[in-house]
Amino acid sequence: MDGSAAGNVVLVHGGFVDGSGWEGVYSILKRDGYNVRVVQNPTLSLEGDVAATRRVIDAQDGPVILVGHSYGGAVITEAGNDPKVAALVYIAAFAPDTGESVNTLIANPAPGAPVPPILPPQDGLLFLDREKFHASFAGDVRAEQAAFMADSQVPWGRGCAGWLHHGARVAWQAKLVHGHHRRPHDSPAGPARHV
Repeated sequence: MDGSAAGNVVLVHGGFVDGSGWEGVYSILKRDGYNVRVVQNPTLSLEGDVAATRRVIDAQDGPVILVGHSYGGAVITEAGNDPKVAALVYIAAFAPDTGESVNTLIANPAPGAPVPPILPPQDGLLFLDREKFHASFAGDVRAEQAAFMADSQVPWGRGCAGWLHHGARVAWQAKLVHGHHRRPHDSPAGPARHV
């Protein structure tokens, strides 16, 4: 894509991590001439993360390509209704439809699908089991990097898994870049939601 059409890319991280996980993607996009910003979501509530994302969108001059990973997909599904957002990109991300939430999407995983090792809440915050972090959450990175991520994980507020308030439409229905996606727990052979 020519950076002049929508030269602004806003990257939205998922739960239990922060925006530094986008460093490799950020570097590639910057090298290709894009103006790139990384949202640092507080991950205490979905509403708070949508507001943080909208602040970054509003600060851009011109159209924005909004990219979400994992839980960040739920954030961009809501924030993507901003008129500055020209396109949405979901990377192994939740893409809730009207009446869905992260909670409803993970409530009934497919047989054999990995289930995140979320520990019981501590003061309303969720963490992943450190010992299972690499295998369940960061299987595609080096063991040392996964250990660092497990030890530096960001608490995820229980309010992040709540309902979206799309209003009249779900943003991905009009702005999705790719024609289909999977929820994070769908297996590669499992059903895809076509949009």
